[in-house]
Amino acid sequence: MDLLLLIQGLLIGIFCYLGSVSSPWLMGVTGGYYVVGRPLVAGLIIGLILGDVTTGIILGVAVQAAFIATISTGGTQNSEITYAAYGGIALGLLSNADTGVAVTLSVGIGTLGLILHNLMMIVNSVWNKRTEKAAAEGNATKIIYNNAVYPQLLNFVLRVVPITLAVYFGQGFITRVLDIIPKDVTQIMTVLGGLLPALGIALLMNLLIKENKQLIFFLTGFVIIVFFTDSMIALTVFGVLIAYIVFLSLGQSQIETDDDGVI
Repeated sequence: MDLLLLIQGLLIGIFCYLGSVSSPWLMGVTGGYYVVGRPLVAGLIIGLILGDVTTGIILGVAVQAAFIATISTGGTQNSEITYAAYGGIALGLLSNADTGVAVTLSVGIGTLGLILHNLMMIVNSVWNKRTEKAAAEGNATKIIYNNAVYPQLLNFVLRVVPITLAVYFGQGFITRVLDIIPKDVTQIMTVLGGLLPALGIALLMNLLIKENKQLIFFLTGFVIIVFFTDSMIALTVFGVLIAYIVFLSLGQSQIETDDDGVI
C-alpha cells in the first residue's frame, strides 16, 4: 500500500468536500464553493499536495476555462464542478496528461459527480422529513442531527471516498489507459479537450455581451494580449482606462442630451 498516495488522495478528497456547495465550514459558499471549489484554486491546492504546483495551476487554468460560464439555474446543473476540479486535475497531474486530456477527464468525472450530488439531494429529503417530525415533537437534539450532522456526514462520504479512491487507484490505471489508447485517439481527446475552454469563454461572452458593438472591446483585449504583451496587469490597467474614457464619453453625451431638452 502506498501510504503517501493514500494520504494525498484523502487530503484532495477533503478539499473537494470543503469546496462543495453544501459545505458550511469555509463561510459557506463564500470561501468554499466560490473559492476552494473553483478549478483554478483546486489546481493550486492539488499542486501543493502532490508536489507540482506549476502543473497543478496550468491544469487548473484549463479546467477553469472549460467551466467558466457554468451556472446553476433553479438548482439544476449539467456538471459538478468540484468533482471535476479535484478529480480531473489530480488524475491529470498524476498521469502526466496534457491539458486537453485533463479537461476531458474533468468533464467525465464532473458528470459522475453530478450523479452523486443528486443522490445526496435525494437522501437529504429524508433528513428533511425527519427534521419536521422532530420539530413537531419538540426534540432539539434530533433537529440538530437531522438538519446538520447527518447531511454533512453524507456529503463528506460521497465526496471524500470517491475522490480518494480515484486518486489512489487512478494513477496507474489512467497511465495504463493512456498508454493503451492509440495516439490518434489521444490526439482527438486533446483537440476536443482544448475546445472546451473556448466553449466556456464563448458561454461567458454570451452572458456578458448584450450588443454586437461590445465585441470590439473583447477583440481589442485579445489582440493586445496575443501580439503586444502577455502581462495581465498591463492589460487590466489598459482596460480600466478604456472603461473610464467610455464612462466619461457616455456621461458627456447624457449632459448634452439633457441640455437640449431631449428625453
